[in-house]
Amino acid sequence: MNTARAAARSAANTRPRVPRRAVHGVLLLDKPLGLSSNDALQKAKRFFRAEKAGHTGTLDPLATGLLPLCFGAATKFSQVSLDADKRYVATLQLGATTTTSDAEGEVLQRRPVAVSDAQLAEACRQFTGEIDQVPPMHSALKHEGKALYEYARQGVEIERAARRVTIHAIDILGRQDDQVTIDVTCTKGTYIRTLAQDIGEALGCGAHLAALRRTGSGPLTLSGAVTLEQLAAMTEPERDRLLMDADALLADVPVVRLDPEEAARFLTGLRRRVRLDDTPQVRVYGPEPKAFLGSARVTAGELISTRLLSPMEVQGLLVIEEPEKQEHTERTSA
Repeated sequence: MNTARAAARSAANTRPRVPRRAVHGVLLLDKPLGLSSNDALQKAKRFFRAEKAGHTGTLDPLATGLLPLCFGAATKFSQVSLDADKRYVATLQLGATTTTSDAEGEVLQRRPVAVSDAQLAEACRQFTGEIDQVPPMHSALKHEGKALYEYARQGVEIERAARRVTIHAIDILGRQDDQVTIDVTCTKGTYIRTLAQDIGEALGCGAHLAALRRTGSGPLTLSGAVTLEQLAAMTEPERDRLLMDADALLADVPVVRLDPEEAARFLTGLRRRVRLDDTPQVRVYGPEPKAFLGSARVTAGELISTRLLSPMEVQGLLVIEEPEKQEHTERTSA
């Protein structure tokens, strides 16, 4: 057995290493069912041969849908998407509660469902606005350095403090027998499985989350999102063309453009004097259209950097621009 393992390790070590490359941008991935967010990220990272990548907020294996992935310089701004409002389409199974509040858990209790459409609408209204949620035990929230779901698997219950979240809207999309589909827009940190459970308790019949699909994160939607299967069928240049710019997560933030001398100083972290009103966040560029330098805030007439790209990353964005210019020239001269 040990000999076989050693042989397998040896074979793995002799396989040619795939060279990594500097890739910058944001990919909208449509995550499949049954795959963790990190597993989906690693698969996409291999497709792009990217040196650096990260995702912008965990989706449970049960959930599908929008998972923005950041590559290279874009990873520095993933927090923007993490903090953004989210939108989900959720399917609630009325009449049954489970150990995990979703379809992966064991059924704890079954109750008859005698709920009118009016009662359902009222329950959804009850959970719209600012509400307090107790995080579920089967979650990645940490307690003393250990995820809650690890305690749950050992049968240990940890006391959790309620958290304030905001449900901006709950729209009922449809109902078939004891299943209800809702469209939820909410702040970050909202647990949709907890929302499903709480709605079920308000109705008196119990409920759990049967299916979940994320459809939006801030200004980003599933429009233009791609699956792992689609990525696998593409060539590398085709995949590269799917990438949004490295500043895509800051698309709705005001722009400040600096001349070459000021841009160079800004990249060193020095504050710059500007004639602008106080603004909590701006995106800063050099003179070239693609010369994204980073994010900053404007306070008392000073431009103060909050997240800077390295000179090498800025140069990488300018290199990406050149093939685009050449392709455009070839099209217009044909």
